[in-house]
Amino acid sequence: MSESRQPTRQLMLLGVAQAVLFVVGALLGRWLGLVLGFDALGPGGYSNNAIAGILLIGLGGGGGVHFARAWYTRKYGSPRS
Repeated sequence: MSESRQPTRQLMLLGVAQAVLFVVGALLGRWLGLVLGFDALGPGGYSNNAIAGILLIGLGGGGGVHFARAWYTRKYGSPRS
């Protein structure tokens, strides 16, 4: 069986896009948390507000990675094929 691998340049583009959108998503999650009053890095240790802020940062970063993968798949096809 011959596998058709994607060029390294395209896979590097996927990695860079995922990294950049992870950071952007995490920053948006942090900003949203601050707007809603959930300060993940504020004083007070691991209060409920801090945990909610951490959750928003994680969801934002994960959402950014998924958005980057969906964009790549739509443009170039699945990287696993």
